[in-house]
Amino acid sequence: MLEIIPFEDQYAPYFYDLNVAWLKKYFYVEPYDEKVLSNPKKYVIAPGGFIFFAKFKDQIVGVVSFINQETFFELSKMAVAPQYQGLKIGQKLMDFCIDFAKEKGWNSITLYSHRSLASAIQLYKKVGFKEIELEKDSHYERSDIKMLLQL
Repeated sequence: MLEIIPFEDQYAPYFYDLNVAWLKKYFYVEPYDEKVLSNPKKYVIAPGGFIFFAKFKDQIVGVVSFINQETFFELSKMAVAPQYQGLKIGQKLMDFCIDFAKEKGWNSITLYSHRSLASAIQLYKKVGFKEIELEKDSHYERSDIKMLLQL
């Protein structure tokens, strides 16, 4: 049974490890990533953001966050452990996040990604994200696509 649970200090290493694993597989860990992943309480939770974990049979197998970027909430740092990919955990995390944002009364969710992450982009489009203009000074060097979901 998959359970989605909120951030607790004991789970912080999973936030780091799950994200660093995919970043190293496809790209590299940028300074912004290292800062946020190393200190999620300071850079995600304290400024009004949220982190959620997917727990499956007492194992943390996935993670996702909302980073408060002041004028919008960014869906970020979503990862599923490789051995659990293909079980629709990413889809369940995404559905949970959309429901959470609606409950909070948010107007939209924004995300940054890279076109080479085809399965992620496909998931975002499937749930209704639309591509919007990517600013030149995005906080991610690797991002080549910005997407918005109107709620």
